[in-house]
Amino acid sequence: VQLQASGGGLVQAGGSLRLSCAASGSIFSTAVMGWYRQAPGSQRELVAQITRGGTIKYVDSVKGRFAISRDNARNTIYLQMNSLKPEDTAVYYCNAARWAADASSSGSWGQGTQVTVSS
Repeated sequence: VQLQASGGGLVQAGGSLRLSCAASGSIFSTAVMGWYRQAPGSQRELVAQITRGGTIKYVDSVKGRFAISRDNARNTIYLQMNSLKPEDTAVYYCNAARWAADASSSGSWGQGTQVTVSS
């Protein structure tokens, strides 16, 4: 599976950004897709995840501000990020896997896109 992410950038606190990630390859290997992020000096963490059937999971810190969506026909996911905070600054990585349980260890990764939120 190849993942192509786009949409990062620099935005002021309170602003919005939209990330996109297009996947090519087996639909079985993209049953679960999501976004992780890694800030300097921190571990990579799951931000949001969505299954082909539409089951969604968010990390608590982004609930109510971020929205993940999926276009199965295009094998593409989106992350709409609103009310951005400086602590959202990180490199965001797209992930695709067959199973949610081991997505971070066994899934495929995109190249990462930088999101910087200035205060």
